[in-house]
Formats: sequence, C-alpha cells, structure tokens
Amino acid sequence: DFTPPPDTGRGPSVTTEWEGFGDFSDFFGSIFGRPPGGRAGAGRAGGDRAGVRMPIPGNDVEGELPLTLDDVLHGGQRRITVDGRSLDVTIPRGIRDGATLRLAGQGGPGVNGGPAGDVYLRVRLLPHPRYRVVGDDLEMDLPLWPWQAVLGAEVRVDTPDGPVTLTVPPGTQSGQRLRLRGRGLPRDGARGDLYAVVRVVVPTRPSAAEREVYEMLRRSASAPADRPATP
Repeated sequence: DFTPPPDTGRGPSVTTEWEGFGDFSDFFGSIFGRPPGGRAGAGRAGGDRAGVRMPIPGNDVEGELPLTLDDVLHGGQRRITVDGRSLDVTIPRGIRDGATLRLAGQGGPGVNGGPAGDVYLRVRLLPHPRYRVVGDDLEMDLPLWPWQAVLGAEVRVDTPDGPVTLTVPPGTQSGQRLRLRGRGLPRDGARGDLYAVVRVVVPTRPSAAEREVYEMLRRSASAPADRPATP
C-alpha cells in the first residue's frame, strides 16, 4: 500500500500558472509548432488573431507655402492644391518666415481603416520690392537730397498702412535710421516698427546753377575739401 509522506495535505497548495499561454495547447504549440489550420487557445487574452489586418496611418505630406508681406500683415485664407485636392489654409496674422502650418488629417489616406496623415506647410516669405523684414521690424530706404539731410525736411513715406509724413531732422546722416513706431509686423497683439534708412542722393548731372551752388559750398566749408570733417 502507498503511504503518503507526513504532513501531506496540510501545507499550502501550489498552483502552476503558464503565463502568456491560454491553455496547454498554446504551450505545446509554442514548443513543437502548431499544425496547419490550428489556432490559439480560446483562453488567450488580447493580441492579434490570424487574418486580422492592423490599421496603418497614412503618410504625411510636406510642402512649401509662399506668402507675401501683405499675407503676414493681415492673415486670411489661402486655397492650395495637394495631390489634386483643393485645401483651404488659414494664415495666422503675423506668421513668420520658416514657420510650419499643420493641416490635420489632410495627408495620405490610411490603410485598413487607419487615420489619414497630415499636411505640413513651411512658410516662405517672398521678397518685397520696398520693405525688408528684420525680426519684428521692417526697413525701407529713404532717398534724400543733400539739402534735405543738411537743413531738415518734411517728407512723405509710404508705409504698409498707407502714406505718412516723416520729419527729417537737420544734420541727418546717410545710413541713419528714422523710426516710425507701430508700423512693423504683428506680434502678440502689438506691432514692431518701421525704420526708414536714409540714403543721401547727389545729382549725377548737376546743372550749371547747381554746380555754382556746390562750388560756393565748397569754398565756404569749414572742413577740408577732400574729406569730411571727423565727428
């Protein structure tokens, strides 16, 4: 007769768990292989089943969005074409060169029910014939005749918001920047400034009367005639 060893049945029971396998058929199948047509045990939790195709997101599309200075100053809507489709793009007021706009879900189509990709547009600011962008500010050249720079003047300046009158102080030097506040690019509810950079222009073909005036100026000048006075 079989006699059980002492204390049998009084100790804690031990249960073996086959982690990662739903039943013994999964366990042995993982070792010896599963016969053709076989399937995972019914007790398996989660995971992919045979024949199930996973959804795959669509590809993102990247492109360039050329904008004018007027687009940056005022914002608005722009219609573009991507892969034969017309898309409306909202341009934020004050957007900067090199910024990226994202059009969610407007890229390549997904596979097996996956979501569509996105469209990414990199902003390229087109050159303006008059204004140059410097950070939040704008610059423009301001041609002046020599007597305007020496004596001072009131001159008309065309700004992005329309023409204004700018006071040129006496003794203005070529290259000097005259500021017009709040005429630059939008930024967080405010605006940068517009700088008019003075360019003193001399007559290329002075008349006889002009030559006489300049000769008088040369004779009466306190500085040497061959070079300007040192400040």
